[in-house]
Amino acid sequence: MYNFTPVLTYVENGKKVKSTQLENDLYSLDISVSKKDIKCVIHPKKRIKLFSFALEANKKMADDEVFFLNGFQSWTTCAECKKDDNIPDVMPLSKVSKFTRRIASMSGDYLFTSYGEKGRFHSFTYTYFRLGDNVELFGSRTERTGYTVFEMDNTANLFSIIKDVEGVSIDSDYELMNVISFTGAYDEVFDAYFSSLNLRKPKIEHLSGYTSWYNYFQKIDEKIILRDLDGLDRAKDSVSIFQIDDGYEPFVGDWLECDKKKFPNGMKYIADKIHDKGYLAGIWIAPFSVQRVSKIAKEHPEWLVKDKKGNNEWGCFAWGGAYTLDVYNPEAREHIKHFFDVILNDWGYDMVKLDFLYSEATEPRYNKSRGQIMCEGMDFLRECVGEDKLILGCGMPLGPGFGVVDACRISCDVDLVYGGKYYNRLEANRELPSAQNAINNTIYRRHLNGRVFCNDPDVFFFRDINLKFTDEQKKLLAKVNNLFGDVLFVSDNVGDYSEKNVQNLKDTFKKSEAEVKYAYKTSDDVFEIGYSENGEDHVFSFNIKSGKILSE
Repeated sequence: MYNFTPVLTYVENGKKVKSTQLENDLYSLDISVSKKDIKCVIHPKKRIKLFSFALEANKKMADDEVFFLNGFQSWTTCAECKKDDNIPDVMPLSKVSKFTRRIASMSGDYLFTSYGEKGRFHSFTYTYFRLGDNVELFGSRTERTGYTVFEMDNTANLFSIIKDVEGVSIDSDYELMNVISFTGAYDEVFDAYFSSLNLRKPKIEHLSGYTSWYNYFQKIDEKIILRDLDGLDRAKDSVSIFQIDDGYEPFVGDWLECDKKKFPNGMKYIADKIHDKGYLAGIWIAPFSVQRVSKIAKEHPEWLVKDKKGNNEWGCFAWGGAYTLDVYNPEAREHIKHFFDVILNDWGYDMVKLDFLYSEATEPRYNKSRGQIMCEGMDFLRECVGEDKLILGCGMPLGPGFGVVDACRISCDVDLVYGGKYYNRLEANRELPSAQNAINNTIYRRHLNGRVFCNDPDVFFFRDINLKFTDEQKKLLAKVNNLFGDVLFVSDNVGDYSEKNVQNLKDTFKKSEAEVKYAYKTSDDVFEIGYSENGEDHVFSFNIKSGKILSE
C-alpha cells in the first residue's frame, strides 16, 4: 500500500499556493486509502478557488518495469515507458510566440501538463505499472470533477495521482479523488476495472465497411460515393456499414446546408441508397466545431466559446481554423439538437462519427473543470443522438466517453504515407497522423475493445493508387487492425480491386477469433504479439518503423 502525501494547490489573491496540510483555516481533507480504493473529499471552511490536487507517494521503478501512458485524447500517442524514457513536448519552433504555441498545443494537453523531462511521464484516466506479466492498475472512477492524471517522476522516485480542478471555486464538499486499483495479469485487471465502472454497454460488437475520407478527403461528390457504394458489392456479405466523411457540407458547422453542386439529391438520398444495399448509413460530424468562415460563425458569434478577453476561442486548427459552439449556451444547444434530429431522423443515418470532440473543453469555464465540461458535453451528445442510434467517437478524451459512445477511434489518422509526412519527423506534437502511430495505439489500447466500446483503429488499405505503402506495410496494417479492432474500415474503391484483394478484404473484415496472450515491444522498433487461434499458438512480430513483418 502506498503512503500518500496530499498536495493541494489553490489560488489566493491571484497567486498559486501549495499546501500539504490536512487541515487549516481554509479547508480540511478527508483522505481514505486502502489496498483497492484511494479517495479524498475536501471540506471548505470558506470559498476557495482550486487549481490542482495531488496525492504523492515514493515509488522506485525497476529497470525492466514499465509505466503505461494513456494519451490525452484518442489521437494522442500512447506508450509503455521505461524509467529513463523522455516524452517530447511540442516542437521548439512552435514556441516562438503564444499564438504558435497555442496552435501546436490545442489538440493535446500541453498547456496544462508537463512534457520533455527525461524519466517523467503521465497518463490520463488510468494507468498501470507492468513488471513482466504482473500488472498494477490504477483507474479513475469518474472524470466529472476533473481529469485524473497519473504521473511518474523517476528523477524523484515519485508517483502522483493528480486531479485537474483548475477553474473550480467551491464553498461546499467536493470530491477530489476517486481511484480504484487492481493487481494481477493484464486481462484480469482490465476486466476488474471496467466491470467496476458499471458502464452502459455498446450496442454493437463489430462493424466493417467503408469510409470516404482517406481516398478523397473533402473532394467527394454524389457520383464518387455511389460508385464506391456499388464497388462494395464485390464484398457485400462482409460489409455492415457505409460512412460518408467530411466534404458533403459547404463549411464545417453548416451541416444542413448540403453542397448542392456536389450532392444535388441531398444527403437523405445517399442514406436511402446505402440502406438499399442492406448497410447501416454513417455520416461524419464535428458537432462542436464551426469553421471561421461558416454561416453559423458569422450569424451567431454569441453561441461560441470565448477566451478570457471575450474573443472567439479557436478549438482546432483544421479547415483554416474553427471556433467551438458553447454547449452551455441554450440557443447553441437547441441548434445542435436540431441538426442531429434532421441528420438522424429526417435523413435517416444510423451512426454519427463525432470528431474533434476535445475542442469543447480546452479551457475551464463557468466554474467547471475541463473534465467536467467534457463529461457534460459527451452526455449532451448522447442525449441528442438518442439510444437507438450509434456514436463513433473521435478526437475524444477517452474517460468522458466511457459508457457514452458505442465505438471510438483509439488512434491518430493513418495518413497516406506509412511513416507520415515531414512534420512527423519534426515531432510537432503527439497527435500527428501516420500508420506507425496508429498501429502503436491499436496495440497499446487493445484493452478497451469489447470492454468499453468497439475499438476503431482507423482504416487499412489494399488499393495501389494515391498511397505510399509497400504491400507488406498494407498487410501489416490490415492484420493489426483485424487482430485488435472491431471497427474495420477501408476508403478504397473496391470496384478497382483484383480478385486477390477482394478476398483479402473479406478476410480482414471478419471478426477476429484470436486470443491475444501478450503484446509488447522487444526493442525500440520491434513489437512481438503472442496469440492463439483455432487451437494453434502464434508469434507475430514486426518492425513498426519499416513496416517489415518479421514472423507470423
